[in-house]
Amino acid sequence: MKKLAALTLSLFLTSGIAFADSPKDSDAQPAKNAEPPKKPDKSDSAIAAEIEELRQTLQSQQEQLQLLKEELAKRDRQIDEAREAAAAANSRASEANVKASEAVTTSNAARSASAAISSNAVANSSAAPVVAQQAHDPHDPSDPKAKPTEDGPGAIRYKGVALTPGGFFAAETIFRTRAISADINTPFNSIPFGGNSLSKVSEFNFTARQSRPTMLVETNIGGAKVTGYFEADFLGAGTTSNNRQTNSYVFRQRQLWAQVAFSSGLQITGGQMWSLATESKKGIQNRQEALPLIIDPQYVVGFTWQRAYGFRVVQSLFDNKFAVGISVEGPQTTVGGRGFSTFTNAAGATSQNFFLNAPGNSGGLYNAFDPTGYTANKAPDLVAKITADPGWGHYELFGLISTFRDRVYPCAAVSPKASTATTILVGAPLSCGAAPTATAPSPAGAFNDSQIGGGIGVSATVPLVPKKVDIGLKVVAGDGIGRFGSAQIPDVTARPNGTLALIRTGHALARLEFHPNAKLDLYAYVGDEYGARAAYKGYSSVRLTTNTLTGPAFGAPVTTTTTVTTATNGIGGYGSPFANNSGCSTEVDPTNQNTPGTGGTCAGDTRNIIEGTAGFWYKFYNGSKGRIQWGMQYAYFTKSAWSGNNNVPGAFTIDPKAVDNMVWTSFRYYLP
Repeated sequence: MKKLAALTLSLFLTSGIAFADSPKDSDAQPAKNAEPPKKPDKSDSAIAAEIEELRQTLQSQQEQLQLLKEELAKRDRQIDEAREAAAAANSRASEANVKASEAVTTSNAARSASAAISSNAVANSSAAPVVAQQAHDPHDPSDPKAKPTEDGPGAIRYKGVALTPGGFFAAETIFRTRAISADINTPFNSIPFGGNSLSKVSEFNFTARQSRPTMLVETNIGGAKVTGYFEADFLGAGTTSNNRQTNSYVFRQRQLWAQVAFSSGLQITGGQMWSLATESKKGIQNRQEALPLIIDPQYVVGFTWQRAYGFRVVQSLFDNKFAVGISVEGPQTTVGGRGFSTFTNAAGATSQNFFLNAPGNSGGLYNAFDPTGYTANKAPDLVAKITADPGWGHYELFGLISTFRDRVYPCAAVSPKASTATTILVGAPLSCGAAPTATAPSPAGAFNDSQIGGGIGVSATVPLVPKKVDIGLKVVAGDGIGRFGSAQIPDVTARPNGTLALIRTGHALARLEFHPNAKLDLYAYVGDEYGARAAYKGYSSVRLTTNTLTGPAFGAPVTTTTTVTTATNGIGGYGSPFANNSGCSTEVDPTNQNTPGTGGTCAGDTRNIIEGTAGFWYKFYNGSKGRIQWGMQYAYFTKSAWSGNNNVPGAFTIDPKAVDNMVWTSFRYYLP
């Protein structure tokens, strides 16, 4: 405003001076008697000097204004540059924090696995969080690796979280010389004996159901590395699933867990994951399980594992040369054997003297159609493990404890006495409510019975030739641990009085893995699972049969007779030496066109299953665009049952055997 006023004043003064200096009219004459003009206060030169000073001041202020504008523009550019530099620095700092934290928490796994990384392994992207390099595992590529930046970042950045997709697409086949009526997954304990009609035909099935999407989520919160992992496939079946036209199989979770890892080596993990009983490649690390390289998703006989709920705490020690872990895991009880004590009334309804599983409640989101039911668990499984990585090889020692419980009904299978008037209980204790008029078993005296089982396992895997040949052996033994083996020998059976008897089980697996070059992996495994006898005598079997006899003439009296068939010396349990195995090789007629015959009488329970398997994976391409590979696996099985003499002392015993041959092929594309 001052500048504008100065400019206006200077223009006014200039015009005034010009007006004063203009000449008078030449014709005009001075007025007579006019007074002479007054002398101005300031001279013309002084006024001109002030005007010049004002002009210079105005010019100086205009120059200063221009300088201020230029300085302001310069500062704006500097602020923009500073903001860009700060954003870039923050981004680099965030990525550096992710890398630094992960490098601290997984340095042990990185050093171990680096020896097994092939020479053409895909380089990690600088834009993605650092992920511990892992030994090549064609069967379980579910741990997504950081990827090259040729076509984009290795991970998707979202609000400070790195999302890394992974998995593979699979086209696979399975051929069996003796059919099991199964998909790519093999129920080893269901290999048929010769009397089963399925053993007379082969099967050839085709599937893409093992295709597997994965997602790895990583970030840092404070000084902790936080990881989430999801893995799924299509090896589940709903009540409407079938292989007619649409092959409508369901999507199922394999792994779904979260982990917090600290720089001190402490890890806390919860969710569905591999059991702590599963062997690791190095230390105790999720996504570092030493899984067999085979195609069959049931893995191999002798492999000890489960995927279930777990909450584990792991601590690495002595520069990651040792690790200790403890896990609380979801339990379930599997029951085997036969001949349990029963009571069958005149209407044909049967009751038993114990239970431990119940049908799933569909309203509670359990499978109501699973015939084995769900265990009313008393306590979770507890698993503890110690690992050692001294520099050559990997060694493990683990133990597990399982609690089993059933409810026993001592008065559910008692022997009654028949007469034409009534049926009364005979030999029933007073606790069963026995009375002269009692005609049916009673729930009186029922109680809960618990058993503690568990096992111990050791393993060792060593590089026979570094980066080329690995060999390993794992042995596990215990009572009630059958569910942890691939062959699924049962955990328990029942005694005559309804209490549970644990089945002693052993697992053994030897492995050989050969990597002659970066494109080829060869493998061979031999595994065995064994279930010991848990057999008893003295089971009760009571059956009531009502016979109605009509008189010879119309209107004659009707006579009702109740026949009671009682046995109190029944044989049963698991692997009874008195079992009747006479029909294990005898084929019978099918029930209908959809139900082949299961064979004659064959009560031999599985003693052991042995598998020898070998195969290869060949990688056509392994680079920045992912991996394309093809593989083939062959397996030979023998299943032996416990011998039995049909409860005839001195009779020839029969120990059934079954043999099967299987061949798998797989064509897969792994995400980069």
